[in-house]
Amino acid sequence: MIVTLTPNPSVDRTLEVPAFERGAVVRATSARAHPGGKGVNVARALAANGVPARAVLPSGGREGSALLALLADLDVEVVPVPIDGSVRENVTIVEPDGTETKLNAPGPTLSSDEIAALVEATVAASRGADWVALCGSLPPGGDERLYPNLVAALHETGVRVAVDSSGSALAASLPAAPDLVKPNAEELAEAVGRPLLTIGDVVEAAYELLERGAQITLVTLGAGGAVLTLDGDVFHAVAPRAVPRSTVGAGDATLAGFLADGTVGPQALRRGVAWGTAAVKLPGTQMPGPEDVDLDEVRLIDPDTRLSIERREVTARA
Repeated sequence: MIVTLTPNPSVDRTLEVPAFERGAVVRATSARAHPGGKGVNVARALAANGVPARAVLPSGGREGSALLALLADLDVEVVPVPIDGSVRENVTIVEPDGTETKLNAPGPTLSSDEIAALVEATVAASRGADWVALCGSLPPGGDERLYPNLVAALHETGVRVAVDSSGSALAASLPAAPDLVKPNAEELAEAVGRPLLTIGDVVEAAYELLERGAQITLVTLGAGGAVLTLDGDVFHAVAPRAVPRSTVGAGDATLAGFLADGTVGPQALRRGVAWGTAAVKLPGTQMPGPEDVDLDEVRLIDPDTRLSIERREVTARA
């Protein structure tokens, strides 16, 4: 069982258009609605591949009811925490070449009692779980201590914890020693305060997060695959470049594949990249199933070479 927490979930609406022009009336060629939010997407990807998933999330208002209705059609066990506000609604506009324009609402402000109920529900839902993934942005005005406090509480129960967030929420979680953090390249660059132009830059930045407390880093690089750092070793996996139908949720699918593997090494990295690659070939935020995933197309870069990081220097060793 893998549990996810999404403190700021959404109903995601995706419109595919022949072209996007500001200030014009644009007629969409297709429209879809999916349950959204990073943790929700992770749970959906797991369920689509037969992995038991339990999603904890706040729910309120018309959009909250719509979110629960959308999730009811999936094999995801949902633990809704009632709130007074309304869950947000996001819109993504997708053009034929894969260009995406995202309009994300801020989401509801949660009271201290609602935050406490969310924490209590997450800890209770984690009993017997293999992983708990704390995913996405915090609600407006949310306490950035939410994730580190949860990491500490969940570690007391013996469960492994992954954090997939950005900005201050990611930075605050690191001293609590999460078992895994999964930034993308932009989020990692923000975390270390400098641009990352090469794989070597990504590796050095990932190691900085290890120094700050993370046990493992999984960095998603879009078409560049993903980089895994753990125990001083670095692995980089890539898949053939695909024309993207939609990149929304691809990083979430990558995290889901990694957690579902049951290991935390290069095999899990390959599975994660395979799931993420499959996701970009699907419309909207649709999550891939077994028929979409091709593990054989994912390869490790220089599989006979092992990278070791020492004193922030990257050296190759056979």
